[in-house]
Amino acid sequence: MRAQFPGGTIGTAGLAAVCAALLLSACGGESEELQQWMAQQRKEVKPSIEQIEAPKKFVPQAYSAITGTEPFSSQKLLIGSPLDNRQSNALLASETRRRKEPLEAYPLDSMAMVGSVTRQGRPYALIRVANLLHYVKAGAYLGQNYGKITRIGETEVDLREIVQDAAGEWVERIATLQLQ
Repeated sequence: MRAQFPGGTIGTAGLAAVCAALLLSACGGESEELQQWMAQQRKEVKPSIEQIEAPKKFVPQAYSAITGTEPFSSQKLLIGSPLDNRQSNALLASETRRRKEPLEAYPLDSMAMVGSVTRQGRPYALIRVANLLHYVKAGAYLGQNYGKITRIGETEVDLREIVQDAAGEWVERIATLQLQ
């Protein structure tokens, strides 16, 4: 494209250069005004800076428990063990010496009572563990807390368990398996 002017013809590139020069000359006066306004605003506006508190001084404390038992020592870890001789008492002594029964390998909450049977005048409970049925009688052991069956009813099995309380003492607890 070519434009005709009284002095001759100008190409597209030349036309763009002429337009850019005209635009820049028109903005020249405004840029001075803009620069003056910016300088005036810098003088008038003062930034507000909040004071930050000085950091608190760190006072190191001496480790005073160095004479006590180390928290990760093997002695500390054995205190909660059911076989610890210092913690064991009369309740636990006879339980640790006897042979474990097969149903003591499973937690009590994985067992379900599914029925009861009377054979030769003695009540037996049907307990389902890992999709297998087991006949149990009073005096048998269930669960991982030394649970001994004390009574078998038509709809429930009562157990005596030996567990540690919050203070680490071994105490008896009564548990029940309900018919499902």
